[in-house]
Amino acid sequence: MSGSVLFDAPGPNAIRRSRMLSVVFAVVTVVVLGLAVYQLWLGGAFYQNRWDIFTRPEVWFGARGLLVGLGTTLSIAGIAAVGAIVLGIVFSILRSAASAWVRVPVTIVLEFFRGMPVLLMMLFILIVFSTGAYWAVVWALIVYNGAIIGEALRAGMKSLPRGQRESGLAIGLTPLRTTLEIELPQAIRIMLPIIVAQLIVLLKDTSLGYIVGSPEIIRIGRQLVDFYDRQGGPYALSMFLVMLAIFLGINLTLSWLVRVLARRMQQPRKGGRNLDGTGTAAIPLTTQALRDLNEPRTEITRLPGGSVAGGG
Repeated sequence: MSGSVLFDAPGPNAIRRSRMLSVVFAVVTVVVLGLAVYQLWLGGAFYQNRWDIFTRPEVWFGARGLLVGLGTTLSIAGIAAVGAIVLGIVFSILRSAASAWVRVPVTIVLEFFRGMPVLLMMLFILIVFSTGAYWAVVWALIVYNGAIIGEALRAGMKSLPRGQRESGLAIGLTPLRTTLEIELPQAIRIMLPIIVAQLIVLLKDTSLGYIVGSPEIIRIGRQLVDFYDRQGGPYALSMFLVMLAIFLGINLTLSWLVRVLARRMQQPRKGGRNLDGTGTAAIPLTTQALRDLNEPRTEITRLPGGSVAGGG
C-alpha cells in the first residue's frame, strides 16, 4: 500500500474511524459554541446598552481610540517583523559558520533567546536599557523571533543537497558568497510558510505590551472600558469581543496568505530566458524531474555515411 515517508496510507477501517471522529468533533464544537452563545445571552452580552459606545467616534478615532491602538500594534509588528527577518538571516549565517569560534557562541546565544519568555525579555530591555515601553516590545520581539527564524533558515539550508554548496565552491565563490547567493535564497523559499506563520505569532505577541505599558490596542481597550464603565457600563465583554474580532480578522488574513504561499511553493518554477530571448521550459520541482536532470545523457555523434555513434 502506497503512502507517505512518515506513515502508510490509511485503510478502510482507519478512514471509517477518522470520519466518525470528525463527526463527533463537529458535534462537540457546535454544542460548545451553542453553550457559549447561551451564556453570553444570559449575561446580557447582546443588549443594546452593551454596544452603544461603539457608535461614538471618539472610541474609534479619538486620541486614545481603538484605531490608534491598532495602528500602534501594527507598527510594532511591522518593525519587529522586518528586524526579526534580518536578524534571523544573520543568525542562520553565523550558526552555519565553519569556525567553531563563531558557531558555538552564536548557538549559545540562540538557545538563550529561544528559551527566554518574551515578556521577561520585554521587562529586561525596559528596565536595563530604559528604552520605553514601545521599543522594549519591539526589540524583544525582534530578538526572540529572530532566533526562531534563524533556526528555521538554518534547517532550510541543511535540507539542501550537498552538491549545491559544492557547486558554488567549485566555480570559485567564497563560502560566504555561496551561502548568500545559492543556499540562503533557496532556504528562504523553502521555509517561507514557516517564517510567515512565525510572524503571525509575532503579531499576537504584541498584546504582551499591555503588561509593560505599551499603548497598543489591548491597553487602550482596557482604558476605554475603565472610563465608560464609570458612566454606566459594563462594557468589558463587548470590548473583548470587538478586539477579538479585530485580531481574528488580521490573523485569518495572514493565515490565508500562508496557504497561498504554500501553494505557490508547490508550483514548478517558471522558465528563464535563452540568449536569443526565447523562453526556456519550466522545470517541475519533483523528485523524478531532479533524478532525470542528474542522469547522464548520451551524446549522439553522426559519422560519415549517415551512421551514428553514442558516447557518454
